[in-house]
Amino acid sequence: MCPRPPIVVDEVLPDPDLVRRLAEANSPYWPVQRYFASAAEMQALSDAASGSPRDRAGRDRMVIGPVFRGDWAYDRPLVAGVEPFLHHPGFVECARRLFDGAVVRPQIVYANLSLPMPCGDGGHTDVPAFRGVDRTRVPIWLLVTMGRSGLFERWRVPIATAVAWFYDGAGGEFAYWPDGPDARPVVRPAATNTAVVGDNDRMFHRVESIGDPDDDMVRGLTLDSTLVFAGDGAWEARDADRVLARYRFVKLRISVSWKAQVLRDAEEARVVDQHLDDLDLERVVETLLDDVRAHGVAVERPADPLHDPGFVATLTRTYHQAPTVFPWSS
Repeated sequence: MCPRPPIVVDEVLPDPDLVRRLAEANSPYWPVQRYFASAAEMQALSDAASGSPRDRAGRDRMVIGPVFRGDWAYDRPLVAGVEPFLHHPGFVECARRLFDGAVVRPQIVYANLSLPMPCGDGGHTDVPAFRGVDRTRVPIWLLVTMGRSGLFERWRVPIATAVAWFYDGAGGEFAYWPDGPDARPVVRPAATNTAVVGDNDRMFHRVESIGDPDDDMVRGLTLDSTLVFAGDGAWEARDADRVLARYRFVKLRISVSWKAQVLRDAEEARVVDQHLDDLDLERVVETLLDDVRAHGVAVERPADPLHDPGFVATLTRTYHQAPTVFPWSS
């Protein structure tokens, strides 16, 4: 369950301006919170503040921060020009080294565009995948819970994640816990055109505060807000017809994440491709129910285990993990 040691990449692209061109060409972007069905699901990933306890079951009460996402590839390019990322030979080699795997399958590229904001994340892990159960089939809260439970390691598909930065502004460092959540983290500047390739489904990580102390954080964001390239180097956070804030490009922290499956050999690839040892949802739910009850927690199977707020909260509490040592700890 311990993460593999991450690998630092000192130069990602020969033409780092490609990222700015891609970001501008594929505007607008929507809040990352749109990936969650409720604040309770968001809580499954990290201890980030997501409303008061009485509010956490309501989608409309979810706190919307100024982090916006664009999907650029999923198994294939979704936007023109992303191929240097999706098929990045350096990332492929790092992924192979990270997991001692012979078969590397690049799968996902997405961009996170973040505006000035304080750090509101206690540290989180990414979304794992398991044979037969992945983010195309079930909500991401369940996948994260499965990973933290340790009950499904036999079916885990190792995923290497490269996080690359394209940002010259203040703050926005990348903090990560390579030795586990109870050890001291590493804090790395988000230097333009560098990356860290890691086992991010197990390794806790977060973004430190972005911007200068006197930068204003945009207020009034909703799930329908957008981040839009407004031309002439400017970006606007909008909600319907209202412009909530306007920022120069230097204030925009862009990170590009690349994800690839890493399989041990051709035989493991055959098992994956032919679905010879897949999980199904029924087995996942029953395994979790049995284990939660073994922890002494009384729980009934809900009618909708994928979206029942009480069930989500019970599993989140049972398998809760979070960093206990922070960059400022003595």
